Amino acid sequence: MARVRYIGREPVTVPELGMREIGPDEIVQVPDERWDGYVCQPQTWEPVEEPAAAAAPAPPPVKKTTAAAAKTAAKED
Repeated sequence: MARVRYIGREPVTVPELGMREIGPDEIVQVPDERWDGYVCQPQTWEPVEEPAAAAAPAPPPVKKTTAAAAKTAAKED
């Protein structure tokens, strides 16, 4: 999860964080996919830790055949 600091002067209640009250200068964790929604408000939120880089998708599995299967397929042709 990413982290941001609330830089407002008064405590605020953040519905997205379960109606949690956030105080001035408090650092909170926010969902990675919502981090942009906080840091796009520079008068209210300051970035502390960016979201983790998305893991690269796994490559598709390699289809393996045994030598015996390959010979059988060759004989049928």
